[in-house]
Amino acid sequence: MRDTLLLESRDYLPSEQMPVAVAERYPQEGFATHTHQFCEIVIVWRGNGLHVLNDRPYRITCGDLFYVRASDCHSYESVHDLVLDNIIYCPERLRLGAQWESLLPPFAASDERYWRLSTQGMAQARPIIAKLSQESRKTDSLSLQLTEVLLLQLAIVLKRHRYAVDKAHMLPDGEQLDLLMAALQSGIDGPFELAVFCQQHHLTERALKLLFRQQTGMTINHYLRQLRLCQAKRLLRRREFRISDIAARCGFEDSNYFSVVFAREAGMTPREYRQRFVAAEEIGP
Repeated sequence: MRDTLLLESRDYLPSEQMPVAVAERYPQEGFATHTHQFCEIVIVWRGNGLHVLNDRPYRITCGDLFYVRASDCHSYESVHDLVLDNIIYCPERLRLGAQWESLLPPFAASDERYWRLSTQGMAQARPIIAKLSQESRKTDSLSLQLTEVLLLQLAIVLKRHRYAVDKAHMLPDGEQLDLLMAALQSGIDGPFELAVFCQQHHLTERALKLLFRQQTGMTINHYLRQLRLCQAKRLLRRREFRISDIAARCGFEDSNYFSVVFAREAGMTPREYRQRFVAAEEIGP
């Protein structure tokens, strides 16, 4: 098993009483596999990269939202101008009698860690996080209380404006980037026609391409290909799917072309990638 770095609370929080801190990653560099003595909320503002959470790869970009528990193991790889905030919190230090069980892990029963945050949600979260960053650097009793109140406000905003990638119908009209992201992530297994999408939502194709590149650092086609490759990596770890079936499930009509693209991106063939995890399972921890 790989050596895993443990990040300690004392290195991120100014006192043993402070429940919350903000770790600003402007930019977020590649970061080795690690766990924590704390939980964290990860909000991606710009750029792109690979977030590997409990051995599951996610191609991340602006608007991606993760809830990470202390025991979760994760890392960042292949990052490009990736900008994000880590909102760190110690559950055992929270004193406010709030309904945390419906808002944040480890209180929340749901195992769902990955969401998308709407454009409106990102706009509302930013000033809360800025204030939280300021107050969490202090150690007086009022700041201790205010940081927890701000964390509660942030948690509510995130829950109100987050959405699952297969729930595009929940998004209001006019949020162009949100609609496009949802369409891309829910349509990995088939062709995506940008012109048809723009016509359906009364959008300008050229302007949408420019907006997407400004926010993510990628073209739409590149992002969609990365999503498909992440999905392929997940499926390759399951022995019941043949490689040709995985190619089809990930939107590649030609399994040979899929193998070429996969090898170029991952540095190994799909078969070699699968064998690496099969071998790890046989060896055990």
